[in-house]
Amino acid sequence: MTYKPLEGLLVVALEQAVAAPLASSRLADAGARVIKLERHEGDFARGYDNYAAGHSTYFTWLNRHKQSCRVDLAQQDDRALVHAMLAKADVFIQNLGPGATGRLGLGSEALRAAYPRLITCDISGYAPDTPDAKRKAYDLMIQAESGLAGITGTEASGASRIGISICDVTTGMTAHAQILEALYRRERTGEGSAISVSLFDVAAEAMNIPYIAARNGGPLARRVGLAHPSIAPYGAYEFADGTLLVAVQSEREWAQLCRDILDDAELANDPRFRSNSLRVTNRPAMEEIIHAVFATMPTAQAIERLERAKIAWGRVSTLEDLMAHSALTTVTATAGEDDVVMVAGPAVVDGHRHGGGKVPALGEHDEALRREFALTTA
Repeated sequence: MTYKPLEGLLVVALEQAVAAPLASSRLADAGARVIKLERHEGDFARGYDNYAAGHSTYFTWLNRHKQSCRVDLAQQDDRALVHAMLAKADVFIQNLGPGATGRLGLGSEALRAAYPRLITCDISGYAPDTPDAKRKAYDLMIQAESGLAGITGTEASGASRIGISICDVTTGMTAHAQILEALYRRERTGEGSAISVSLFDVAAEAMNIPYIAARNGGPLARRVGLAHPSIAPYGAYEFADGTLLVAVQSEREWAQLCRDILDDAELANDPRFRSNSLRVTNRPAMEEIIHAVFATMPTAQAIERLERAKIAWGRVSTLEDLMAHSALTTVTATAGEDDVVMVAGPAVVDGHRHGGGKVPALGEHDEALRREFALTTA
């Protein structure tokens, strides 16, 4: 049987949508017991779509292994039930609207005072100590407001959304990492922690490379489509019968590209292209030379040469290509009576990947959980 490092831990999650459910799903994958508290109508992500064999793709991906319990936190008895859970819990995760948990008596400050070993994790749009703390915020809004959308896409297309909910996903991953750090700290000190993670802070921190460059006199980042803004050559190139991405990461690789793929060893010594920064500055001239050679070369020949020269290359895949990709690993989850195939967890630990498991029906564990935790409040 696969070892589950978080087995025995109890996580209570007052969560919805993507960021918080992703963090708690990682804990559930590692063996933690996750009680998902839902409104009586359910997490609204249950209704985002019905493409997972009639179930929501979002919900199926992010809520495997959890228990679902419906609560009405306007009711004193249900708040008492939640406190009974928290009295035994190790972690409490929430991403309700700004100030909602505080009004319900479930704010992190109050909970940390009541339960000193509890780790609380609040996920919000903006950090609580900023002027924007009370604003509602969702992934697309944060992609735009953080400047991420402003450097995504092409000059012709204008600002563009990244094709997935990248701010939600990375915020959930950040929260997961911070919770694990807090659990390790508690092992040493016996004390819990209050964690706060915002979508804006996560997105803004990821913008550090263009931010630092601009703050120190560098050029403002621009939209470059399928090209790297600060490394050249690195991007998509048209070959005789298709498109490939080619990436040069060092001066050694640049010399190899010139000699072994472009058949022009002297190009590596061209004073316009002797360093990466010069190649970026003189990118149009460099790209004109590269494109002229690549346009006549079949992709099979290009791949053979790139492999021999140990220069990285990649395909521009469609979703259909991903589904057939030789590197893809999948698992199966169960939603209702249906099996849903999804991409497996990305980490391989002792030969095992996370993923799969049962997705709870709305309120599936109401009776059992109310019976279990009623003993605590009696």
